[in-house]
Amino acid sequence: MAQLSRRQWLCRAGGALAVPALAPLWTPARAQAVAGIPGKPGLVVLNDRPLNAETPAHLLDDATTPTSRLFVRNNGIPPEMTAAADWTLEVGGESCVNPQRFSVQELRTTFPQVSLDLQLECGGNGRSEFRPRARGNQWTTGAVGCPNWTGVRLRDVLQYCGLKDDAVYVAYESADTHVSGDAAKQVISRGVPVHKALEAESLIAFELNGEPIPELHGAPLRMVCGGWPGSVSGKWLRRLLVRNQVHDGAKMLGSSYRVPCRSVAPGAAVADEDMCIIESMPVKSLITAPQSGSQARAGEILKVRGQAWAGDLQVTRLQISHDFGATWRDAELARPRNRLAWQQWQTELRIEQPGYYEIWARATDELGRSQPMLVPGWNPKGYLNNAAHRIAVAVS
Repeated sequence: MAQLSRRQWLCRAGGALAVPALAPLWTPARAQAVAGIPGKPGLVVLNDRPLNAETPAHLLDDATTPTSRLFVRNNGIPPEMTAAADWTLEVGGESCVNPQRFSVQELRTTFPQVSLDLQLECGGNGRSEFRPRARGNQWTTGAVGCPNWTGVRLRDVLQYCGLKDDAVYVAYESADTHVSGDAAKQVISRGVPVHKALEAESLIAFELNGEPIPELHGAPLRMVCGGWPGSVSGKWLRRLLVRNQVHDGAKMLGSSYRVPCRSVAPGAAVADEDMCIIESMPVKSLITAPQSGSQARAGEILKVRGQAWAGDLQVTRLQISHDFGATWRDAELARPRNRLAWQQWQTELRIEQPGYYEIWARATDELGRSQPMLVPGWNPKGYLNNAAHRIAVAVS
């Protein structure tokens, strides 16, 4: 029998077992011509109802993500804009001692204001790489960003209203509407355990990068809980509910923002009761320069840089390889600007021989957990892909 080539073997194995393979990356660098989101040039639109758009990796080079380059993840249709002066936030729920209603101005004047760089990443970032494919927006690497948020600490507001001893969860309700137009259907209502809500970095935000939060990003108020899937940072914030149980709102149950509690074979059916809620996101990194598809000359210095993050944790090491993982070298890794901000890294390469090269980046968190080279942990919704990022470079 003729010996199978590596490609044939991978194709046959992939057909039977969905074995992931590393495919060549080469595509020449080019501008992404995308018909527009006003104020967001270069973003790639994945869906227009609801609107979802990601940011190409090379546009995420800033330490603090500009608003123009922050990805858009909507679950429903944004509400008709109401003046911030007329917007109110209710705080209540069965485990709230003293329910209150606040205007935006009352939040600003009653509680200390803080500004923090906080990293947000969609739980489905990287979904496009899963095989078998998972339903949903086929994000590549760009559903992530780390802008600066200004607001008040969620814990200050919760403690002002009072938490009962049986408080378990803090959830949000938003003002967006279901894509069906049915006003009775809740779009999304998620939340976090009380311990996450009481962290110093969990905010009720009213400014993004020093300006009032734009409509697409949740004006005039949103919850921001960095390091966890972006879906817990509710936009167009109308209500906060202090619950005496794990919240059961829209997209909290079933397989929504959940992964199998135990690893499963690709394509396996998983019962709802065997799914666990996603909390802190896994360690991950991104190469922001050079752009994939760039060209370089043999022997010249190639400056390589990017971002790294690790959910609730800090990244302690960033390594790169330009020889398909045969050797690795450490990059210079900066500390985060504040807890739950991402970390910039940089290094220099000198590639002496012409040819096709891939630069790989691999981050390690403070618990010693590193990014895998292959897409990890298949799950029905395509969450938590933290495979090492790779870019292609042609050296002449």
